[in-house]
Amino acid sequence: MVLVTGGTGLVGAHLLIHLADKREEIRAIYRNEENVQKTKSLFSLYKKDALFETIQWVEADILDIPCLEKAFEGIDEVYHCAAMISFDPNDEDLIRKTNIEGTANIVNFCLNNNVHKLCHVSSIAALGDLAAHETIITEETEWNPEKLHSDYAISKYGAEMEIWRGQQEGLNVVIVNPGVIIGPGFWDQGSGELFTKVKNGLPFYTKGSTGFVAVADLVAIMYQLMKSTIAGERFTVIAQNIVFHDFLNSIADALKVKRPSYHATPFMINTLSKLDWFYSTVFRQKRQLSKSSAKSSYTTDLYSNEKIKNALNITFQDVPDYIKRITAL
Repeated sequence: MVLVTGGTGLVGAHLLIHLADKREEIRAIYRNEENVQKTKSLFSLYKKDALFETIQWVEADILDIPCLEKAFEGIDEVYHCAAMISFDPNDEDLIRKTNIEGTANIVNFCLNNNVHKLCHVSSIAALGDLAAHETIITEETEWNPEKLHSDYAISKYGAEMEIWRGQQEGLNVVIVNPGVIIGPGFWDQGSGELFTKVKNGLPFYTKGSTGFVAVADLVAIMYQLMKSTIAGERFTVIAQNIVFHDFLNSIADALKVKRPSYHATPFMINTLSKLDWFYSTVFRQKRQLSKSSAKSSYTTDLYSNEKIKNALNITFQDVPDYIKRITAL
């Protein structure tokens, strides 16, 4: 039996569809019934309602040891998709506890229950930092603790350390480091928020860049890696490196709305970040633009996907084309 954590999020929900299509015996954990309904709605969106009924749901939390004991009964493979995503510095303690301690719990249960293999969903945020002589980030790029990293990035890097600990103790593991993940059904969170903002008339754009990938490609790759003999490796999973301005334009064109037309310069972004800090401090509001988020909006990082392409001989979907398809659903 396969266990999926984070089955009520974008990646986990699409993974459940992929696994159900493959007729896998699936157990998924959830924290509240409302989130399960989001996953059920995604199955309906793809016209796969019957497959949803094949999933065994167990109420659990990756920080709750007694609940995890029940979830792990009879499990052979684990896909660890659960994580907290936040770029608000005020969430530092919770995000580190969830992503690092939660992952440590999953690793420990895998070891204690003789799980055959674990696939961990990390992030390109956990990859290394370019040295002066380097131009593209790969799986071998070294992490520089002296560089500015978001709490989210640090938590995902720490989670990977727990995965590698599991490997040293005898667990078969594989890590995927996806870029910005694009997919339908979750328009109120993650990359889905960008679609919603553009639809509502987002006026600003930046000229930074990063790696993007279709969620359908990501879950297919995770499945292939788990069914392969590959272990003890991590893979950067992106389809393309895209400038944020071009990405937002692709969304606007697909939705047939006005493109963002005002360039938010690094100076403007940093000024807004400082104002955001002031308002969050004085009025105790949630941060919308942290210092690390501001920096990433105009950073032009490039990522290599050569390792995963060579390992699985795959071809990625074109991201702008995928945007057109999912907005038409």
